[in-house]
Amino acid sequence: MLTIHADSRGHALAVQGAWIADAGPLEGLLAAHPHARVRTWPGILTSGLVNLHGTELLEQAYHPDPREADELGTEPLTGDALAALALDDARWGASARRGVQRMLAHGTVTAACAPLRNRAVQDAVRRTGLGVMGRIGEPGGTPSLDPYACGLPLMFPSERARGSAARFAVFDVRDETELAERGAGTCVATVVAGRLVYRRR
Repeated sequence: MLTIHADSRGHALAVQGAWIADAGPLEGLLAAHPHARVRTWPGILTSGLVNLHGTELLEQAYHPDPREADELGTEPLTGDALAALALDDARWGASARRGVQRMLAHGTVTAACAPLRNRAVQDAVRRTGLGVMGRIGEPGGTPSLDPYACGLPLMFPSERARGSAARFAVFDVRDETELAERGAGTCVATVVAGRLVYRRR
């Protein structure tokens, strides 16, 4: 089924399967696709974000299960705290799935990674549909689930246009300036491969 995603500025994308079938003002898309399902979102539609610290957040950090919060807290564990856990493949895979979900909740649609070596992490990332791009060298900055907080210039995937992959995010802000000020925690929805993979409750 074709779905139209529209933001508060009247910008809209028509999604068919994993692809963008059409893009433009909402009124025009409604006229061109009168039988489409329509999702309207507060804020602005964007192409989503690239997190430059995919390796650090997925393969060099443990994302605690909510049931472990009393013992381990809620923030990703690294360094000695990570080493002390002596994770097996099952826990690495579960951590990577939670890490990806937390990235998606910040509007990330692509992670820049050095080649991932942990098979459980590789499998978890592949199953989520999160885009992965290579990187050259260490990115610098501070690893953060919020790409706006890492201290590096932002990278964005390619523009949303007809025929391109349906990967985008919606942030509950008035414009890009407010998004930069408030950060990616304002994400209300993330779409990857045409699927709504995150929606703020």
